[in-house]
Amino acid sequence: MKKAMHKPLPEKQELVFQNVSERGLSLDDVQARILSFMAQDPKAVYHFIVGTDSQVYRGCTKFVTGIIIRRVGRGAWACYRQTVVPRELRSLKEKLSYETALSQEVASYFMGDALRKMEEIVLPYIYKGAALEHFIDIDAGTHPTINKTSRYVKEMIERIEAMGVYAARVKPESYAASSYANRFTKKSV
Repeated sequence: MKKAMHKPLPEKQELVFQNVSERGLSLDDVQARILSFMAQDPKAVYHFIVGTDSQVYRGCTKFVTGIIIRRVGRGAWACYRQTVVPRELRSLKEKLSYETALSQEVASYFMGDALRKMEEIVLPYIYKGAALEHFIDIDAGTHPTINKTSRYVKEMIERIEAMGVYAARVKPESYAASSYANRFTKKSV
């Protein structure tokens, strides 16, 4: 029996992000934008969120992973990364699993030094209400009559919780996947 070959995580410079005003952002650029946004108001409550959505097109499936730093009640900065798989993924479980894996991949690059730098911005103000929470949003819901994905929610949440850093969110709270990333999956490949 052959051993399964696991593809290593891409190097940081291989991941390219964009938003409505910038293209070609590296992970270092994204981290710098996030830190700059947070430094503008270090006394605020922040949510750092990663989420992925997908859309099947003829001959391929497009995945969009969004990164959002939200200053709760007072704005956000966001960007996204597009990944195209050269086949039509029709299995709901396979699509949801791949979406979750892409979110975990991007979120993993922020574990450690990047999250520590974000926390250092709010740390002097935590007794004045500042906070930073980290989430991975899953494009799935728990209500079986509304969401066909409900039977896979527990498994995806467990995968995210196993990372030990991020809290998992599902619909309707999972707006990074179901709203932000979703918007960019609708643009054809």
